[in-house]
Parts: sequence; C-alpha cells; structure tokens
Amino acid sequence: MWNLEVDWIELVLRGVLVYVALLAMLRISGKRTLGQFTPFDLLVIMLLSEAASNSMTGGDQSLPGGLLVCAVLIALNVVAGFLSARSRTVEAVLEGEAVLVGRDGRVFHNVLRRHRISRNDWEKALREADCEESSIRLAFLEADGSIVIQQARGADAEK
Repeated sequence: MWNLEVDWIELVLRGVLVYVALLAMLRISGKRTLGQFTPFDLLVIMLLSEAASNSMTGGDQSLPGGLLVCAVLIALNVVAGFLSARSRTVEAVLEGEAVLVGRDGRVFHNVLRRHRISRNDWEKALREADCEESSIRLAFLEADGSIVIQQARGADAEK
C-alpha cells in the first residue's frame, strides 16, 4: 500500500502524457463534446476515465502512486488555467473560441452541422432566448458548447 511499484518520475510522465493526450482528443472532438452532456456523452467520459487510469499508473496500486498522479493532474490543470488567463493564444488552443452560427435572421445550418448541433438543441436555444429565427441578431456556439442568441432590437415589440 505504501511502497511505489513504479518509479515516481514514470508516474509523473504518465500523468502528463495522458493529460495532454486526452485534452487533445477532447479538443479535436469539438464543442459538442464539451457542452451539455447527454447520457451517452457522460458514459463516454466515465469510460475514458477508467481507460486512462491504468495508463497513468502503469500498474502501480499504491496509495502514494495514485495520489502522485492526482497531484500531477491538478498541477497541470492549474498551469493550464494560469497560462490561459495570461495568453489569448493559449486560451484559444486550450479552451476554444465562440463560433458565429447566425446573424440578422439567417441561421448558418452548415456551421451547426459541422459542430454536430442537433435541430433539437438549436430549437431549445431559441426557446430559452424566447426568440424566433427571423428575430436573431447574433447567435454563437460558445466554447463550452452552449448556444447564446441575441435578439434584434425591437424584436420583442414585434411579437
């Protein structure tokens, strides 16, 4: 329980490599993966954590080994947040940027499809904004996967 079965530097390197690899995979998978989770998305995240755990510990079942890998992951998260707060480029790479999906009553359906936003998700965002497609001034798919809609001025008065 207390003795490391794997050299500590190997545990640190494994933690760093898995963190970077999973971050890259999640960024490549797009904003939809990072937004509001469906049951399927949640299942994938849970299975990812299970699959990644062995690759991070390399078979080490000791308490110090597990805690060391946890400390490495938390440290990497702190460093990523620190760098994102100080560099727009790093922030764009790690967290992504908003994407314009509609303007002046026109919806860019090809952009919605490219980012795997379903018709149901789009319609839900319209309902939440209490807005019709024709009343859209600007609509964005945010980096976190949420959809933000700004109504054209006077759109409320026309309803």
